Amino acid sequence: MTKPLITSLALATSLFVAGCSTLQPPLPEAAPSIPAEWPLPATTPVATDGTGTITADIGWRDFFADPRLDELVAQALANNRDLRVAVLNVERARSQYGIQRADRLPSLGAEVSMTRSGGDNLDVSESYSASAGIAGFELDLFGRVHNLSQAALQRYFATDEARRSAQLSLIAEVANTWLALAADRELLSIAQATLASQEASFKLTEQRHDLGAVSGLDVSQARTVVETARSDVARFEGQVAQDRNALALLVGGPVDPSLLPDAFTPEVSGLASLPAGLPSEVLLRRPDVLAAEYRLRAANADIGAARAAFFPSITLTGSVGSTSDELSGLFNGGNGIWSFIPQINIPIFQGGRLTSALGMATADRDIALAEYEKSIQSGFREVSDALALSRTLAEQRAAQEALVAAATRAHELSQARYDAGQDSYLVLLDAQRTLYAARQSLVATQLAEQANRVTLYRVLGGGWNESGT
Repeated sequence: MTKPLITSLALATSLFVAGCSTLQPPLPEAAPSIPAEWPLPATTPVATDGTGTITADIGWRDFFADPRLDELVAQALANNRDLRVAVLNVERARSQYGIQRADRLPSLGAEVSMTRSGGDNLDVSESYSASAGIAGFELDLFGRVHNLSQAALQRYFATDEARRSAQLSLIAEVANTWLALAADRELLSIAQATLASQEASFKLTEQRHDLGAVSGLDVSQARTVVETARSDVARFEGQVAQDRNALALLVGGPVDPSLLPDAFTPEVSGLASLPAGLPSEVLLRRPDVLAAEYRLRAANADIGAARAAFFPSITLTGSVGSTSDELSGLFNGGNGIWSFIPQINIPIFQGGRLTSALGMATADRDIALAEYEKSIQSGFREVSDALALSRTLAEQRAAQEALVAAATRAHELSQARYDAGQDSYLVLLDAQRTLYAARQSLVATQLAEQANRVTLYRVLGGGWNESGT
């Protein structure tokens, strides 16, 4: 290797090593303006597993109490197509980062060629050459390539957090659909039992009408309850079928009937109370909040790349090799060749392009900051809403249970008074309708309470680990 080439390569290496400066601005600090603690007493239920473990660290197998639901969640994580797309997006982002990172290192290549030429009055000649070298390597003097690589890395992290968020949402959706199916089956069972009871009562009423003991009005009133229950049976059968179809779509295939709920279970999770002093900073562990933070970091790195574009850039192209008129003598001594082509690009007049690019990068960073702050604010509201519902739904469920007990007792007394001829059938009919509606409302309230448990688990960042640490 000749002395000029050695000197040139040494200069390029020193510039490459020195090219560690960056024009990226400091990352702006988010100011979401949320309270330090939740706006509810620490006794509000359903936030941890009762041992002080943060919800985000509670695995979904530890959270859900029914092993059948655990199995369905596992199948959904393996087969759901939306989650599969999210996983593939992560793979794509990883590859994109690999491409961008490769620009920070020289690309070495080798070339072997043969040239054969001639003409009408020219002899045929051949030449052979072999060379290896660097083509178009940019010295990162002002951190442009480094910042672009960092931006790609942060976007890869953001995509991975988006995958975690999609997984969390999928788990919650499977659980809520499973709970809805259980509740609809419970409502169907109530409607079927009511229909069977009312059909028997209607037949007795018809018989008593034939004997002249009751009027035709009583028969018509008794029939209204029968037809109402019959309509509800048909409606709930359709809802059960829809719930099964929705569950099959989420799971990504047919669902084993043995994994479906037989009836509504009032407890879907084992979460206990929110520990005293749990800070609102736990929101920063939510996948969607982390994804917004990584997008902010990527946008901030883009500003550094846009700033670096204002400064000169140096691109190096160099090679060493050998050339010969004969293939057999290609690598003999005295046939060596080399080339070193540094190129300096100095932006002088760009028509405002560089300034506009920097302005756009700065605006993108500010937008990402606002979205990051909004994601924290939205997360705080979601958790606060779920905590508030945890308390009110518990009170509502207790009231509904008392209502069912009172309606059951009223129905029993009304039936006895009607059989004794002390009350009209209209009074008994009103008691039957009240009991039927109370039982349905109780199931709806229990479903809302359990669905809210799942929601609170999700909005606190739980659901992407399979088991707790």
